[in-house]
Amino acid sequence: MSRLLDTIDSPRDLKRLSAADLPRLAQEIRSALIETVSMVGGHLAPNLGVVELTIALHRAFDAPRDRIVFDVGHQAYVHKLLTGRREQFGTLRRRGGISGFPRRCESPYDVFGTGHGSTSISAALGIATARDLAGEHYQVVAVIGDGAMTGGMAFEGLNQVAERDTDLVIILNDNGMSISPNVGAMARYLQRFRLDPGYSSAKRSVEGLVRRYDRFGLGNHVLDAVEKLKDGAKSLFLPGMLFEELGLRYFGPVDGHDLDELTRTFEQVRRLKGPRIVHVVTQKGRGYRLAEEDAESYHGCKPFDVDQGQLDPPVPQKTYSEVFSEALAGLAEADSRIVAVTAAMCEGTGLKPFARRFPHRFFDVGMAEEHAVTFAAGLAAEGWRPVVAIYSTFLQRAYDQVLHDVCLQGLPVVFCLDRAGLVGSDGPTHHGVFDFSYLRHIPGLVVGAPRSGAELKRMLAAAFAHDGPFAIRYPAGAAEETESNGRPSTLEIGRGEVLREGSQATLVAVGSCVGAAQAAADELAGDGMQVGVIDARFVKPLDTGLLEDAGRLTGLLVTVEENVLQGGFGAAVLEWAAPLGIRVHRLGIADEFVPHGSQTELRQLVGIDADSIAQAVRHAVAGRVSAGP
Repeated sequence: MSRLLDTIDSPRDLKRLSAADLPRLAQEIRSALIETVSMVGGHLAPNLGVVELTIALHRAFDAPRDRIVFDVGHQAYVHKLLTGRREQFGTLRRRGGISGFPRRCESPYDVFGTGHGSTSISAALGIATARDLAGEHYQVVAVIGDGAMTGGMAFEGLNQVAERDTDLVIILNDNGMSISPNVGAMARYLQRFRLDPGYSSAKRSVEGLVRRYDRFGLGNHVLDAVEKLKDGAKSLFLPGMLFEELGLRYFGPVDGHDLDELTRTFEQVRRLKGPRIVHVVTQKGRGYRLAEEDAESYHGCKPFDVDQGQLDPPVPQKTYSEVFSEALAGLAEADSRIVAVTAAMCEGTGLKPFARRFPHRFFDVGMAEEHAVTFAAGLAAEGWRPVVAIYSTFLQRAYDQVLHDVCLQGLPVVFCLDRAGLVGSDGPTHHGVFDFSYLRHIPGLVVGAPRSGAELKRMLAAAFAHDGPFAIRYPAGAAEETESNGRPSTLEIGRGEVLREGSQATLVAVGSCVGAAQAAADELAGDGMQVGVIDARFVKPLDTGLLEDAGRLTGLLVTVEENVLQGGFGAAVLEWAAPLGIRVHRLGIADEFVPHGSQTELRQLVGIDADSIAQAVRHAVAGRVSAGP
């Protein structure tokens, strides 16, 4: 039997299917998701949970004329399968293939690019307002998860939606968790609706009444009447009082895996006007037992065996996240003032062991990076020693808080930036390649990047010994030299290390690029070139004494960094070196967004792998020699 999925090249094809065909299509989509993600990795559990929701969405609405905006976007794989990218789906997250997130340049159905959370309501409101200004008529739908709803930006958007009384549909995909289990008042509020059997019974009675009258064309009138009740009955039938008070008409909770109910609800809501929200309850990982049982692990996963679910094959070294986790726990054991803060990234940043060991000193604030930083500042102001563990790309959202609330006051907050540099298949929304640039210009902030796990331990100890703000960035993946005996010794802040002497040029690398610089020096030595290597360790402050000695000796410093060149580490060295007449050649990421692909592929692409570094040094030395002293 041929697959129904193979007949779907657009939502128009989907609309031609009968309702009886849809469960079979849903199963075929789940099979396609599991098959592809098991080979390429990606966000499996979120997409398994929205299969029926996405089918119903494209059945009820008319994309791309109707604009559908996905929050975060890691739940958009099903959307891609239904909007003309089925044949390319096997290239998901691979170099040159389709993205794991919506991208405007990839398809007209991707009306807004996403990758960070809590943005869909604001973006959809902007699109809807543009529609109204142009006098056009189409629907705008924002799909947002309960995890993203914890972010302050979502509430800012909701506030203006209500104030403007904009014709806008919000689909709240409520699966009870984001990457980590949801926290906060919103999570508890939604949980009441999921678990209240009294409400479910009352809701079914109202739905039955609406269906009965719908035969006579009166269903919407009944629905409107229920919506307008202002007495206690409204609380019974419409428990979404928070949203109602914000000015949104609330519908739900709706079973997110009941295709008939979903489609009927979306079609009814589509015919209404004004701001309205549909609360859809889904199960993350639906249809794949292992993902249902452990949705957290399968939120974003590496390639795996479908039958065995082998997510984490043995690796020779610990990851940087694991090294950080162990080091922090050891330091916290010795210092009861150390507390840990994260923004819905407990598992990803390695804080889960800390949370188990020190539950009263661990704080997950939800998808609210700005709040996380200022919350940590408040803790620091009262004598605690907070570490804010967060992905580099997500700290961008809290730039003002880092500058204004932490650094301006000189508060001793330690920022540990995981997934710094090129993260790989998640692509440009998740690459952490801007942190050197947006951090190093802030007065009083120390910025360091360890080359190994052992160095990370030492730098973390130095950070807690320092009476001021401190940022440490490190990449995804395995860490070298993780073993050390006893409590890690501290580093001297602003002090680099000469790893190799040279006479013709000096490679000055930082963080993840030090290993590649050493390999490049080895390659050049085979050509008879004497090239030195310095591990700068710190982007701020620079070890200017070490740099001057190397610059005077070789006449050429070649900086290497996994960061954009504008305002980065190389720029800092160049600013210092220019008045001294020391020549500097910079290697790093050019003024462009880097696509998705493996870390190895992308480092080759931007020219910071060992071979590219060696070739750049050859050219730089040749240029210097030909130009004369």
